[in-house]
Amino acid sequence: METTTICGTDLHILKGDVPTVERGRVLGHEGVGVVVSVGADCEKVKVGDRVIISCITKCGTCEYCRAGLTSHCQTVGGIGWIFGHLIDGTQAELVRVPFADTGLIPLPSGVSAEQGTMLSDILPTGYEIGVLNGSVGEGDVVAVIGVGPVGLAAVMTAASAGASKVIAVDGNKFRLEQSREFGATDTVDVGSGDDIVTEVKELSRGKLGVDVAIEAVGLGATLRLALDCVRPGGHVANIGVHGESVELPLERDWINNLTITTGLVNATTAPQLLEAIQRGDIAPEKFITHRFTFDQFEAAYTTFANAADEHALKVIVARSQG
Repeated sequence: METTTICGTDLHILKGDVPTVERGRVLGHEGVGVVVSVGADCEKVKVGDRVIISCITKCGTCEYCRAGLTSHCQTVGGIGWIFGHLIDGTQAELVRVPFADTGLIPLPSGVSAEQGTMLSDILPTGYEIGVLNGSVGEGDVVAVIGVGPVGLAAVMTAASAGASKVIAVDGNKFRLEQSREFGATDTVDVGSGDDIVTEVKELSRGKLGVDVAIEAVGLGATLRLALDCVRPGGHVANIGVHGESVELPLERDWINNLTITTGLVNATTAPQLLEAIQRGDIAPEKFITHRFTFDQFEAAYTTFANAADEHALKVIVARSQG
């Protein structure tokens, strides 16, 4: 491993929100590395290759993989997210990568390891589960509820997908300020004391509500806020990892012709996003606010767990500085 990072899902695991993770598991599902050995069945991957490690492990041939739903690869066992979940992950000096031919993406020259690390999970998650599931189209008004790292990934890719407005909604002033660097056209501070729903709707066409509301927190209150802000016929795309049951007000919203989506990233868009980086359309290095080395994992976790106080977005943990 050259570089890795910490995901919000890792914090959910430490809180006990993902009970399938066994005690003692090495966490992490993102990073860039150099191949040091290959199994007999590897045909594409070669020793010495610099590669992005996809957060999703997939065989590429089962029914779900062929349909693009690699997150539920049947050969892997019905769930493609296994790094730092069902097997040891990438927050280590070495990691074993099952199905390496389909789980590793060559890192082109000119793309840094830090940029590549953001393509393991966060950018595909914001794009696939937020922008694509939300059917963001040219001219749409989009509200992103929660602009932590994955919310900012949705902001960045929604702006590049042609949204006419991207409204960042959060209570953290630092994140709201940063969101404009990622493509947000407007910000709404939930701690302002104003009527948040009214404020968001004022920024939409005809004040009817946004075309797409992307929930990127994982709380019942923020999902309800997304539902409150979207127009009839709109889309609510849930990205956030929910650790508790959520009540949907279907008695109110069944009549509103809404589309509500959820999902686990398939990471099938990583090559497409890689091309966008090379063209200069998106700049994932903007996510990185703190850098650590492999002997500083505890400090990296402390910083990321206290992101609001530390003004942290994404941390990079590298084999060495520089």
